[in-house]
Amino acid sequence: MNEINEIVVISGKGGTGKTTLTASIIPYLEDVVIADCDVDAPDLNILFDLETTKAEDFVGTQKAVIDYEKCIKCGKCYRSCKFGAITEEIEINIPKCEGCGVCEIVCPVNAIEMKDAVVGKLFISNTNYGQMVHARLKPGEETSGKLVAEVRKRAKKIGQENNMKNMIVDGSPGVACNVISSITGAKKVVIVVEATFSGLHDLKRVYELTQKFRLSVIVVVNKYDLSEDLTQEIEKFCKENNIEIGLKIPFNRNMVKSIVNKKIPSLEEKDFFDSLGFSKFINKLKV
Repeated sequence: MNEINEIVVISGKGGTGKTTLTASIIPYLEDVVIADCDVDAPDLNILFDLETTKAEDFVGTQKAVIDYEKCIKCGKCYRSCKFGAITEEIEINIPKCEGCGVCEIVCPVNAIEMKDAVVGKLFISNTNYGQMVHARLKPGEETSGKLVAEVRKRAKKIGQENNMKNMIVDGSPGVACNVISSITGAKKVVIVVEATFSGLHDLKRVYELTQKFRLSVIVVVNKYDLSEDLTQEIEKFCKENNIEIGLKIPFNRNMVKSIVNKKIPSLEEKDFFDSLGFSKFINKLKV
């Protein structure tokens, strides 16, 4: 199977423009398969006309189920559960159940069984630019890392089977396990940062995470004109750590209008993106 150029776009926090940048990159890549790995709040699909060809349940964990015909209400499961998932009335609070299985072990009459639980949905859809694998985790579930890994696995399989050159991943924000699942094995990681105090702080955190995996990183400073001082601080940090700044994007109201109208900014505001050297930035991602 061919080796795919896997590009992952991440950020230290949500709201930096990560998904907007990902959507803007996609039309400029040839032979691309798309993966939306922000499964807690997926919204890359909003900017694309999707034709969903496959939808399936995702089983990410097990939950306790009580057989009340066997249950003798002894309370051992209630007293043993450290997550408060079983009430004094011996009922399961499903969102709190972590699937540890302690209740099943301590039950003297085998009235509790751990069963597979559906925690989200996984989709494969067609877009004008290639196939997209995306998913949505149920609110409150804690298995986003597993679902992200499955999204990437499916997307990579599609890419290899169809001899695709590129795979672009809209990664999860932050530094948790879902982000680790997003970046593992990537060829190039793009970190999107805003010129704010929290932006600089989160850039440092997420960059430190990427270096634990020895990944090649390129930074995009979004809305860099919010603060010249903070942009300079970001540039200083990047210079000290030999990080390339591939793109600096000023605030542009028309980009906001494009998103509101569900249009891809790089296509709607092509002259603006051309003035930023967007094509050169894309070429760096292809290497």
